[in-house]
Amino acid sequence: MSEFHSQAFSATDGFKLIGRFYPSNSGTAKGTIIIASATGVPQGFYRRFALRATQSDFNVVTFDYRGIGQSAPASLRGFDMDYRDWASKDLSGVVDELSQQGLPLYLLGHSYGGHAIGLLEPHQKVTAAYTFGTGAGWHGWMPRMEQLKVQFMWHVMAPLVTRVKGYLAWNALGMGEDLPLGVYRQWKRWCSYPYYFFQDPQYPHMKALYERIEMPIKAVNSTDDKWATPSSRQAFFTYYVNAKLQTADIHPSQMGLKSIGHMGYFHASASVLWEDVLSYFEQKGAATVG
Repeated sequence: MSEFHSQAFSATDGFKLIGRFYPSNSGTAKGTIIIASATGVPQGFYRRFALRATQSDFNVVTFDYRGIGQSAPASLRGFDMDYRDWASKDLSGVVDELSQQGLPLYLLGHSYGGHAIGLLEPHQKVTAAYTFGTGAGWHGWMPRMEQLKVQFMWHVMAPLVTRVKGYLAWNALGMGEDLPLGVYRQWKRWCSYPYYFFQDPQYPHMKALYERIEMPIKAVNSTDDKWATPSSRQAFFTYYVNAKLQTADIHPSQMGLKSIGHMGYFHASASVLWEDVLSYFEQKGAATVG
């Protein structure tokens, strides 16, 4: 039997998204975990976690946002989109469709996936959320050397690449999937503010969107995550004012790990971290039933 089967989803505006459905090993799932990916990270990156979760009787769904992986057009040149579409249209469409199955829905967000919670239209349909590596993207929250690298990327490399290609050729820089031009422009702009898009005068309504969220959320960051430090997390999650929020810092050495960084949460070597995700969702699901 295949470990997953491909599944097409429709975003709220009708855009076709390609995902994967990993069924519970027992065939009787206690809920469905939707993985909201990080920026430029294809869904296959989360396969190992998905397979582990199916062993604990969860269904798992992954998908590629528009413009990424299997949901990308033949060329990103001229592909127009808003960075927020990944949450307000793509993730919202997936949640809407899966909610029809009648099982509790849980959201596991990686980096941008934690931003997506506040932009999610059918947020009431999600029982609880857990995030790894989510924070405000301002370079000032990063270690000094990482600040310099990021500033060079935003102000030297990325403008040159986008001018030539018409999109951010992220893959050529060894950073992940190529990104649509709109994503690059908004991401760069928001990362210039210590409190990300909450300080952007062009988007004064963002605070109110995040104030709607009342679900339980646990936000976890590694102390060696240079892109999303614990301080960065605090800066972002302060706007989830009505969520039932828990935060935690991971020290890699205390978990028996040499490093985690921004991507290591989902590496096989860090599978010890996944047990807390699954127990958290089980706990919140039981609380809802009770």
